[in-house]
Amino acid sequence: MSKNASLHYINYLQLDKILNAQSPESSSKGNEAHEEMLFIIIHQAYELWFKQIIHELNSIMQYFKQEKIDEENIGLIVGRVERSNKIMGVLVNQIEILETMTSLDFLDFRHYLSPASGFQSHQFRKIELMLGLKIEKRHQFGGCPYHAQFKGEEKNEILNLENTDSLFNLVEKWLERIPFLNMKDFDFTKKYEKVISNMLDQEVSIINSSNLSQENKNLRIHMLEENKKYFQRVLDEKEHNKAIEKGETELSYKATMSALLINLYRDEPILHLPYQLLRNLVDLDHKINSWRFRHVQMVEKMLGQKIGTGGSSGQGYLKETVDKHKVFTDLANIATLMISRSYLPKLPKKVKEKLGFNYKR
Repeated sequence: MSKNASLHYINYLQLDKILNAQSPESSSKGNEAHEEMLFIIIHQAYELWFKQIIHELNSIMQYFKQEKIDEENIGLIVGRVERSNKIMGVLVNQIEILETMTSLDFLDFRHYLSPASGFQSHQFRKIELMLGLKIEKRHQFGGCPYHAQFKGEEKNEILNLENTDSLFNLVEKWLERIPFLNMKDFDFTKKYEKVISNMLDQEVSIINSSNLSQENKNLRIHMLEENKKYFQRVLDEKEHNKAIEKGETELSYKATMSALLINLYRDEPILHLPYQLLRNLVDLDHKINSWRFRHVQMVEKMLGQKIGTGGSSGQGYLKETVDKHKVFTDLANIATLMISRSYLPKLPKKVKEKLGFNYKR
């Protein structure tokens, strides 16, 4: 008889532990609030999904830590980032269920919760750190570092993640290894810079020959000149590095150029998966931000301007995190540098052939 012959659904899923893990504080105080059960289950479900996202991120980061990444593994990575995106979509939609609880319903048991707070979610902080949201980029509250919420092993784990490469760092290094930026027959950066200059000059010429008023012409030309300065800042390595020092951007010059190349030439076979990966990372950032934003909306409905149970300013703090707690902004901003396919520098035949094969990088 096999060892698993007696394995049962209940035992496999350890349902006795899961289904007995809801202990409403209001019940223990002899004043049961019906809605507290929903509140607990929603947040337990969050934590279970956070555990799965961490599981996915751990596997993704292990691939990126390798010196060379087989192209087929990029497909696995893309799939796992996509799964994390789907999970975040579920977490956003869960808020609609929580919002079936009214403000009065919540106030029936909220006073029992303090000082417990979502800020104390160790797993969510791990996700943020694994992605790349380190302490210097965080919006703090109360004058205390965010990791002051944790003690012992949990705090040590958080501090260790602060000092190790995040997914952002690993993706940056991977992008820097892309072999197509300075191939013998094709200097992408120089070709792209020339095309941008010609394109902007042509647009100025079109504006000048149009029937617009002089005031409108001047306004549009001024906007193009500002665009030109932005392109020059990004394309000039020294200017790009100055922007990094000022905190205006974070992604290295070489990684930015690689990400731009991937986005522009995404139709080439070898760049399909790298493009999907970069797009999915941006989507993950946006999904997490959507979750934060929906949380803000929910708090506004439930609590208005009340202080959070963890001592924060409530919705004020949450709004700040929506604006500031982003990781892959530089990848998203590649869209600013996109040009139409008609302007794309044509790839030499040998380069086009190389882009049809797999590489390790």
